[in-house]
Amino acid sequence: MKPRPLPKTVTPLADELLSGWLTRLAVTNHCEVDELLAHIGVDTRQVATLDFDVEVAATTAEKISIAARVAAETVQSLTFGTMTQTDALMTAQVAFQSCPDCSRRGIALKQWRKLWAFDCQICGTRLVSILIKPDRSRLSEKLVRRARSGAGLLESAVTSNCVNKLRRAMRAATYAKALKSVRADTAFALQSPRPDVRLFCLAAISVAQSRPLAKAAMFSTGLDGYARVALLRAFEREPRLLAAVDRIVLRNRETRRIVGA
Repeated sequence: MKPRPLPKTVTPLADELLSGWLTRLAVTNHCEVDELLAHIGVDTRQVATLDFDVEVAATTAEKISIAARVAAETVQSLTFGTMTQTDALMTAQVAFQSCPDCSRRGIALKQWRKLWAFDCQICGTRLVSILIKPDRSRLSEKLVRRARSGAGLLESAVTSNCVNKLRRAMRAATYAKALKSVRADTAFALQSPRPDVRLFCLAAISVAQSRPLAKAAMFSTGLDGYARVALLRAFEREPRLLAAVDRIVLRNRETRRIVGA
């Protein structure tokens, strides 16, 4: 039995996520999203799961398209679909940030799930963590500027499919998260709910574009033991990189000692 078309429909926005569009569709029809899915005949407990699996469930897309009076292809375009290994790495499985202005209107964009996403592509507002209330007064404007630059560099590395640029960017982010003593992998650090971690990792990508070893040495000065262990763990496959950084740190210390003598 085919579902009856809903009384009202909503036009999807460019780059909108299926879960966000269905939520807006439910609000427009004065019901909860789970009630909407039950009416359509979609068997799922969490609407967010549809963002990744509708492309392979053509029958689900057809049910939604009939109820919402849009093309099935349009419904499928609102999901992430098939991704390359790099795209999957750079896409958060669950929402970790949003636009404080657009989210009030029920909007959720695919771009917001990208690890490099920094500003809302609709209104330009800086995206913020959905898990921790932002305290903008504690964030350095310099850090924010560098993080925005690093986010752009990371996006460029991914979209251009440049292996060397992506490796350099992820190496810088890995170094930064180790300095923050974050035990999770680098992809998780780039979507961390803690602004100080996420921004620091993105800023490191920008800083590392110029003399990366020297900048790493500058950050390494005065590390405590825990952070040092984190660095060794993060770069256990690249011991020569850490050795080069250590030599620069020692040289800088010796220079300061001689100048101060």
